[in-house]
Formats: sequence, C-alpha cells, structure tokens
Amino acid sequence: MSEGHWIVNLGHNMSVNMDTLITMWIAMAVLILFALLATRKLSLVPNTLQTVAEKIMCFFGGLTESMIGKSGAKHVPLIASLFLFIVTANLMGQIPWKIYHLKQGELASPTNDINMTAGMAILVLIYYVYQGVRAKGIRYFLRSFNPIDVVEAIVELAEMVIRPFTLALRLFANILAGELLVAAFVGIFAYFLPLPIMLFEVFVAFVQALVFTMLATAYVALATAEEEH
Repeated sequence: MSEGHWIVNLGHNMSVNMDTLITMWIAMAVLILFALLATRKLSLVPNTLQTVAEKIMCFFGGLTESMIGKSGAKHVPLIASLFLFIVTANLMGQIPWKIYHLKQGELASPTNDINMTAGMAILVLIYYVYQGVRAKGIRYFLRSFNPIDVVEAIVELAEMVIRPFTLALRLFANILAGELLVAAFVGIFAYFLPLPIMLFEVFVAFVQALVFTMLATAYVALATAEEEH
C-alpha cells in the first residue's frame, strides 16, 4: 500500500485503502446523480443537462465507430463510463481535502492509488479478451501465436496482459505526481502560485482520462478486428 493512505486492516492479512474507497464512492455518486438528473425528464427539446449528456454519448459513439467500426456502438457504455469515472476521479484530487485533517491519512483522488488503476486495467483486459474470443473464437489466441515458437507465443501473451497495465501505471503516476506537486507549492506558497499548477492539473486530468479511454478502445478494436485475406 502507498504511504499516506488511510489503511484499514480487515484481518487475515487483508487491508484496504479506505480513503480510495471513500473518494471512489463519491465519484460514482456524482456520476449516478448526473445520470439521474440528465435522464429524469427526457424531451425532444432537451434541457442543459440532457444536452450535455447527449453530446458526451455522441462523442463516444463517433469515437468507437471510427476506431472499431459499425459494431463500436455496443462498446460505448463501457468506454464512456471509463472516461467519465476517470475524469471525475482525477478532478477530485483538486478538491482541498487537506482542510479536513484525518488522523488515519488524507483524502485524495482515487486514481492516485495503483490498486484503483490496476483494477480498471484488469477490467479492460477481461473485456477486450472476452470480446476478442466472442468475435473470433479460439482464433483470437491462435492468430498471432506460433505453436512451434514457444518464446514468441509467450511474448505475445505477455504483451496482451501488459498493455492495459501500462495504462494503469501511466494514469497512477501522472495523477500522483500532479497532486504531490500541488501539495508542495501549497506548502511553500499558500495562495497564488499553486493556482496555475492546479489549472494545469485540471487539463492533465482530462488528457489522462482521454488517453486511458482511447487506448482501451484501441485494444478492443484490435481484439475484434476481422483479419484481411
């Protein structure tokens, strides 16, 4: 576990980062509330929230179609959910949680915890492997594996597993570094100097969410793409 986290021991050599769970639940609650408010009174003449929600879904509908093809629409729920959750979680790191002094630790963005980002990486891995097998059957595993060349087969399998975890490390490292930088400047220059850094971190929050989402979409596209003959 990372230093500074509010660690709760569950017994049997098990523990959780409670601060990550709390901020993760807050991020999910924000998104659920947004979804409920945006879809509460659907109308042909949409209100502001419905318009924002429709533009978000149209954007990801176009993204998945351009990267995956006509079948991309069925992947929009996962892709859009990934982006919205990650960007919300990233932005939570800019909330001045430190004004609430906790003896157990401190609250921060849930994506500054490698356990959180690794969990999303596992989700992406399971999803695109499942979609690859669903689209191609066992050919998904055999298409690039040479049974005669064991080393090549091991490398291909390792690459399949490692790809999403590079996303997890990139997201974790960028968000954690940004929060440490803001905290350092707040400690040294309490008022004005941290503001440009915080604004830059808001930009980084969106960029990192988009990078994670687009690469996850690319992995799904690679898994489901039909081979040319």
